Amino acid sequence: MKYDVVVIGSGPGGYVAAIRCAQLGKKTAIIEKYPTLGGTCLNVGCIPSKALLDSSEHFHNATHTFATHGIDVKEVQVNLKQMITRKREVVKQNTEGIQFLMKKNKIDVYTGTGSFVTKNTIKVTGEKEQTLETDKVIIATGSKPASLPGLNIDKKRIITSTEALELTEIPKHLIIIGGGVIGLELGSVYGRLGAKVSVVEYTSSIIPMMDGALGKELQRVLRKLGFEFFFNHKVTGATVKGKEVTVTADNAAGEKVEWKGDYCLVSVGRKPHTDGLNLAAAGLATDERGRIPVDEHLQTNIPGIYAIGDVVRGAMLAHKAEEEGVFVAETIAGQKPHINYNLIPSVVYTWPEVAAVGQTEEELKKAGRNYKAGSFPFRALGRARASMDLDGLVKILADAETDEILGAHIIGARAADMIAEAVVAMEFRASAEDIARMSHAHPTYTEAFKEACLAATENRPIHM
Repeated sequence: MKYDVVVIGSGPGGYVAAIRCAQLGKKTAIIEKYPTLGGTCLNVGCIPSKALLDSSEHFHNATHTFATHGIDVKEVQVNLKQMITRKREVVKQNTEGIQFLMKKNKIDVYTGTGSFVTKNTIKVTGEKEQTLETDKVIIATGSKPASLPGLNIDKKRIITSTEALELTEIPKHLIIIGGGVIGLELGSVYGRLGAKVSVVEYTSSIIPMMDGALGKELQRVLRKLGFEFFFNHKVTGATVKGKEVTVTADNAAGEKVEWKGDYCLVSVGRKPHTDGLNLAAAGLATDERGRIPVDEHLQTNIPGIYAIGDVVRGAMLAHKAEEEGVFVAETIAGQKPHINYNLIPSVVYTWPEVAAVGQTEEELKKAGRNYKAGSFPFRALGRARASMDLDGLVKILADAETDEILGAHIIGARAADMIAEAVVAMEFRASAEDIARMSHAHPTYTEAFKEACLAATENRPIHM
């Protein structure tokens, strides 16, 4: 079969690229090695984790805040089996939705492992072997969980995020290696359900890639859930004996320490997944971090072959992959798209949520940029008091001379949705004063964004 474009991988980057190619009149095929479409995000990542986060938050509210709201409930219990069942149904609905979109856009779907024979020939190895000829190829094979030397992930007691989404019991003591996004989200799920959670982190803070103010506030909030944190610890091993896991590490003083629990979640990031692609046959190779090098058009060193998402440089985010999928499709069609990588937001779906876009205060200081900062706490909002979501703040960083917003950092209720206002403002290079002079509905959480801009531009918040 001959195609204009063949996409390898059906995650958010791959399936979006395929849809946009089809919309632009290209005869398109997509290859997925697993039985369902959607990649890590829809099957074992973004979507199922959010389903469990929402379910566990309902339980936490039932046992901690319902009484204050005047809702009396008795003998609230966790039905973990039903939580997992609901999560699976949410995943099923989403993956079936992608299948529908493929049919709607007349995209041919091949199930199996796609590998290069030549730069224009792709072999699909599945129930039967097929060969596809194509003018262009988009590699969108995503990533897989990374590990550490000396750790044997048995997928039973020493687990990755994939297994953490399918546990049949609530851990008594969950030890998380890594204080990043995935570990904190899944730790929140089981922490709310009653697990003791210990986070062992190599650096000096959680979510170390985000603004320091967010990490400090999130750490304070998670401690209230019963989390304990061990910073500046280098994990040296993890072993299983029966139902007990022992994790060992060296602390900052070089002393040996250990923790014992019933589950250990290894959450030290993800690495590009290019296994089975036979890149060499197309003249491709990966860099020292396993990524496929690309130019400013996301084209590899071989003309006509593009790569997007987690297999290339940049943040491993589903929405970043989507933007790149559209970018490449439109580039192939002869258009002139653009992506501002500085304005791709990052989100942590704990509660409160954490979201950020632009530069952090640490980055501005390192660059010697002259800036001003303004912040506003959620507890000063009428809406937050009404919903009992008092934790968190909005922090705005603006250029000291022009007042242009350089960074927005939010921890609080609905921060994941609020950050879109910051992205829009920064795409149009708005000043803090621009936002401060715009009407924000009352009472809403987004008033905190306006107040933080007031604080940044003239240090004159109204409600603080």
